[in-house]
Amino acid sequence: MFSGSRSTYSQSPVVPFISLAAALIAALTMLAPSAAQAQAQAQAYPSRPVRVITNYTPGGTTDFVARSMAQKLGEATGQTVTVENKPSANGVLGTQDAIRSNPDGYTLLFSTSGHTSVSKALLTDRLPFDPFKELTPITLLVLSTQMLVVHPSLGVNNVPDFIKLMKANPGKYSYGSAGIGSPNHLGVELLNVLGGFDMLHVPYKGGVGAATDLVAGRTQMMINSMVSILPLVKAGKMTPIGVGSAKRTSAAPDVPTVIEQGYPDFEVYTWYGMFAPPNLPRDLTLKLNGIFNDALKQPDVIKSFTSQGVEPAGGTPEDLAKMMRSEYERWRRVVVAAKIEVDQ
Repeated sequence: MFSGSRSTYSQSPVVPFISLAAALIAALTMLAPSAAQAQAQAQAYPSRPVRVITNYTPGGTTDFVARSMAQKLGEATGQTVTVENKPSANGVLGTQDAIRSNPDGYTLLFSTSGHTSVSKALLTDRLPFDPFKELTPITLLVLSTQMLVVHPSLGVNNVPDFIKLMKANPGKYSYGSAGIGSPNHLGVELLNVLGGFDMLHVPYKGGVGAATDLVAGRTQMMINSMVSILPLVKAGKMTPIGVGSAKRTSAAPDVPTVIEQGYPDFEVYTWYGMFAPPNLPRDLTLKLNGIFNDALKQPDVIKSFTSQGVEPAGGTPEDLAKMMRSEYERWRRVVVAAKIEVDQ
């Protein structure tokens, strides 16, 4: 009895151990072809036309950058790459289309900080998609510098003098924006948080209307993408008092940054990036990232982008993901501090 019991005891743990080992071997065997298949798909990509969705209307700097990157992707791969414009509030239409597409690299999304980080900061759980969970970051493409401008009648040429004038005349002056929650609205509110002044906000249905009324003197200040207002600055219809980038921009080297004027926490720009649907295979993500990084280093791209007031960026997918998160946190603080509320 003793020996029989001993024999039974000694064999019982061996059976499940062998079964577990066999299961692990089988699982690894199944995973190996999957990884190899993903690598092969990345190497063969693309074998048919690629679609790039953009959340913006045709024309303008944003569309120009999207089409330039689509062209470079086509040149690098030998495939047709089309750009599909799907403008909508908060970028919902185009983003959801991309999210629902197959994660195979044949549908990409060109989007910006305004339709990812800023929309999430404004709408939080009311935004019908989560840019952090439902998009695969590929490459940070460019940074678009924001310029602070005032009507020449104010007689100020820098940020400290502007804030001093606003504090001395609370509620007397107004600023325009492309709408409540727009990047140029939030930019002024960030400056307000840092400088503590009082201005009336006049929202428009777009940046063009806001710029037109500033030129006419109906408003006195705005923050907008430099490419949109630089011609008006050069014509003397607006006075630049600062740029929101960390360093001075080559397109307007004589205009100081707001940071160097004494506000180190003021860094305002719009970034553009390329994304894919969720769960894009890593090999394919890295291949696309390499293509776009190579394109951003080409002399013709650098020349055309800087002439438009945007600076080529580049970097890893993780760099874009980090940028998304930091921008969300920055603008969420502004939204809460300024008590900004928007309809979806």
